Amino acid sequence: MMVRTAWMVSFLALAIASDPAFSQTIPVIPIPADVAPAAGRYRVTAATGVAVDPADAGAARAADLLIAQVRTDRGLTLNRKDGGGIRIVRDDTVTGEEAYRLTISRSGVTIAASGDRGMIWGAMTLAQLLSPDAKAGQPVSLAAVTISDAPRFSWRGLMMDVSRHFQPVETLYPIVDAMMAQKLNTLHLHLSDDQGWRVEIKRYPDLTRIGGFRTPPSAGEPPREKVGGFYTQDELKKLVAYAAERGIVIVPEIDLPGHAQAAVAAYPQEIGVLGDRPQVGNEWGVNPWLFAPNERSMTFIKNVLDELVEIFPSPIIHVGGDEAVKDQWKRSPAVQAQMKALGLTTENQLQGWMIAELGKHLASKGRRLIGWDEILEGDVPTSASVMSWRGDKGAVEAANKGHDVVLSPAPNLYFDNLQSDRSDEPPGRLGIQTLEQVYGYDPQPPGIDPAKLKHVLGAQANAWSEYLVTPEQKQHAIFPRLSALAELTWSPKEKRDWRGFVARLEPQMVRYRREGVGAADSAFAVNFRPAGGRGDALRQGMVTLGMDNQTKRGVIRYTLDGKQPTARSPVFKAPIEVKAGAVVTAAPFAADGRAMAAPRQYAATRAAWLSAGPSDLSACPQGALGLRVPLAGMQTANTPAFNVNIFDTCTQWLKAPLGEARGFAIDVARLPRHYGLAHEASALREHYAVTRFGELVVTAGGCKGRVVGTYPLPDPASAPNRFRFTGTLSGEAGDADLCFQFTSPLSHPFYAVEGVTLEDAR
Repeated sequence: MMVRTAWMVSFLALAIASDPAFSQTIPVIPIPADVAPAAGRYRVTAATGVAVDPADAGAARAADLLIAQVRTDRGLTLNRKDGGGIRIVRDDTVTGEEAYRLTISRSGVTIAASGDRGMIWGAMTLAQLLSPDAKAGQPVSLAAVTISDAPRFSWRGLMMDVSRHFQPVETLYPIVDAMMAQKLNTLHLHLSDDQGWRVEIKRYPDLTRIGGFRTPPSAGEPPREKVGGFYTQDELKKLVAYAAERGIVIVPEIDLPGHAQAAVAAYPQEIGVLGDRPQVGNEWGVNPWLFAPNERSMTFIKNVLDELVEIFPSPIIHVGGDEAVKDQWKRSPAVQAQMKALGLTTENQLQGWMIAELGKHLASKGRRLIGWDEILEGDVPTSASVMSWRGDKGAVEAANKGHDVVLSPAPNLYFDNLQSDRSDEPPGRLGIQTLEQVYGYDPQPPGIDPAKLKHVLGAQANAWSEYLVTPEQKQHAIFPRLSALAELTWSPKEKRDWRGFVARLEPQMVRYRREGVGAADSAFAVNFRPAGGRGDALRQGMVTLGMDNQTKRGVIRYTLDGKQPTARSPVFKAPIEVKAGAVVTAAPFAADGRAMAAPRQYAATRAAWLSAGPSDLSACPQGALGLRVPLAGMQTANTPAFNVNIFDTCTQWLKAPLGEARGFAIDVARLPRHYGLAHEASALREHYAVTRFGELVVTAGGCKGRVVGTYPLPDPASAPNRFRFTGTLSGEAGDADLCFQFTSPLSHPFYAVEGVTLEDAR
């Protein structure tokens, strides 16, 4: 009877596992292409050995990577051993260089692949199966299964912008490790821009000596010491080799003909258009300096590319091509004469000629060229690949013309976009891209001819670093959205499932912590949803408070006294009534009692309801808050940060509880105005100043309401960059919009409201 019962249990388990949804329960990201469960289990302990053919270097490398990954993620120390229970074998019947087959049976585990990468990816799947929970150091009982897997796309990438803010080379190694663990295979390094040249070119040492360092932007204070850095060729070669051992190719980018200010600052006579020497840039956006298209400049660029291909064995080299405003070319008689000699009628055609010439040079070195989607405007040959960043349009056009394409669109895959509207997010773009939004993106957009879909190489995310200064900030922006990217580029589209992904992300978040990766918990963190406005709460002496999180995972538990919640704290089930004076602290908890995100707080106090910070403010009419910026250009902390409209220094506190106040205090911050706006500068709104440095004008009832205070701004050259204004309120009733308009000249620094505190009328 006992044998029959065990057989029935096993049969039922297999029947359940045969459901297509079963694969979603396997703790693996990205979800494999095919999962076939079988009967039995195999137990892996520290005594389990990993066996390989000693003559197979690829298998040996995969074994070493598996052992290291399991040691980190599970705390189990496996060892290479002849006849071990885990075998990694080369099998030519597994088709595809990145494909693998993982078989778990009662007798052991076998990873089979025909290519070195396939062996690594199979090893990484096993490493995840061996770390399905937070029980570090304990053996793992693996369910019998056969996983047959191969990637949907060949380009599964991440772009690191190391130009805007230099990132020391040692901080890139953990990025490579995390990419490998989830089968991403392309690391794109943005090595040059207006704000810094980051790769040593021995023929042109001033590219790094001068172009590698810049003066930080000023908000009126005296200039500070230069900041920056660069990578030596030896450092990059070591990084390239390290990545290659992990199945990852590093694609270098030298951006041209635009975003050239750092290079022109180093060699104005050799590559500049009009001969002037600018400073290395410290403004974000678009600046006018271009590489000249003449013979001397083209020779310079080709010499740079020659050194680049010696460092990077990548078959593809990125040459930028984006945001090159052509004003310098239009105003140069020499460039106009060159266009006429070439039979070209537009500057975009000249850029196309330039890109095509560089493509020919790279082809002579056995390499291919890729550029941002603007290169299409110059009718480049189809041998050039296109990286589409201005939405999907460029990819659709390029693929239909026969170009290979990589999807990297803004805002979908721009990881410098914030992950939530929470006030604790670090600086970045305010075009919020949640984890779910990233996961929902598909790299085969409509409009591509089905016969041309073969030209879609894949997709990558971009971590632009104008506002990501520290490695920690960059990790916060990248992870765990990198997990979503891994799945949307590897897994079959029909296998992807948001709910299943989030469930599988829970153990991945544990792995991130064990790997020392600072993954953001924004998708799991508790959001507070108060019903009604602050004025309602003040008048009623209480608030009805809802709570949720983006993923809808975990049990939300809370306290009302400001203490940290535990797995035994009350469970949030429905909106609760919170009396004035309470401080609600809440966090989501997993089934094992582990907190899934750091606790967040909501202060249900009169003082909190009578105050507002930058994240509580809204744009003024006809404006939009587009950026969350730091106080200083090289600020290494996440706060203070300000949600701003760089085109109009005006914000509002909507429905401020003015009827409950008798006065106000406004904390003001002066920020660098360091934005290269090019032709968008005409959108700047200048307000008439009636004092020397402009004023802060405060109006109640909206931006056209009654003026309740006008405060002349101090001299930026001598005043601190944070100060306070105070005023009184009288005759205000109920709630009204409070508007803050700065009138400082556009040639002066930028101002923002750091906080508003209303003085309690009680």
